[in-house]
Amino acid sequence: MAKKPQAAEGTEAPAGQTPEAPAEPKAESKKEKGKKPAADKASPAAPPPAAPPAPAAAPEGTAPTAPAAAPSAPPAPAEAKKKKKPGIAPPRGKKLRNQLKNIRQKIAKESPAPLKKAISLLKSVKRAKFDETVEVHMKLGIDTTQSDQMIRGSVSLPHGVGKTVRVVVFCQGDNVAKAKEAGADYAGSDDLIEKIQKEGWTEFDVALATQDLMGKVSRLGKVLGPRGLMPTPKAGTVVPPTGDVGGAVKEFKAGKVEYRADKGGNVHAGVGKMSFDDDKIADNVTAFVEQVRAVKPSGVKAHYIQSITLSGTMTPGIGVSM
Repeated sequence: MAKKPQAAEGTEAPAGQTPEAPAEPKAESKKEKGKKPAADKASPAAPPPAAPPAPAAAPEGTAPTAPAAAPSAPPAPAEAKKKKKPGIAPPRGKKLRNQLKNIRQKIAKESPAPLKKAISLLKSVKRAKFDETVEVHMKLGIDTTQSDQMIRGSVSLPHGVGKTVRVVVFCQGDNVAKAKEAGADYAGSDDLIEKIQKEGWTEFDVALATQDLMGKVSRLGKVLGPRGLMPTPKAGTVVPPTGDVGGAVKEFKAGKVEYRADKGGNVHAGVGKMSFDDDKIADNVTAFVEQVRAVKPSGVKAHYIQSITLSGTMTPGIGVSM
């Protein structure tokens, strides 16, 4: 009989443990339940990273790398070319450097020189194989910001400039025939104006216009102005009503040169070719310098002609004293 209460006490003890005993399996069941979805999630995730996707990803990663390397190789020389700054001449050889050095030293010793001597010196330093143009550059002591000190005009050279000058004349009536007889390359009015406006045609070196057509020719200012081809009375390219159209054409065809001072107060003009005789070049240079000297503005108080330089197309400048 004494065993019964012990058994009852034994049964009470596990009864007290019953909440803990089922708690442990319940917790385990929850963990197992929690693990089951993880296992389920892992099980479907396993098939996607299967063998077929892996090799497909490998070529996709490698494919872009191959073409990326291919185009990078050819641009290498292009990049090297871009490093060169524009306007910089290639390196010169030792022989050419010494030759240019001797030319500069020779010019520095003898310039400024009298006109005849400067012309002979210019021909002696000629290196180009083509017939270079002889140019005159004059530094003037003028203030270009003042409207009354702007130097502009034209001068007829005694021996021409050594090249064919294309002349177009804006005129009407009998002047068209006169201009063509004098040697004008093109002559007309509305047809030429319309051609320049619509097509931007500027295949000529000098543009002349009669006074009665300047109202229509003024529309071409945007096309001819930037190219220095706009007819103006100051440059002698506008023929007055009493003027001779044929005579104006002949003057420009024979070698009448226009000049205009730039912002720095310099005047430039071509006065012949290297193939000209020394006397012909001297006559052209003298005529040009005397013309510029004759149009000295009254407002200039300082030294008017500060320097005169003679040069060829591909030669250094030589100072001239005259």
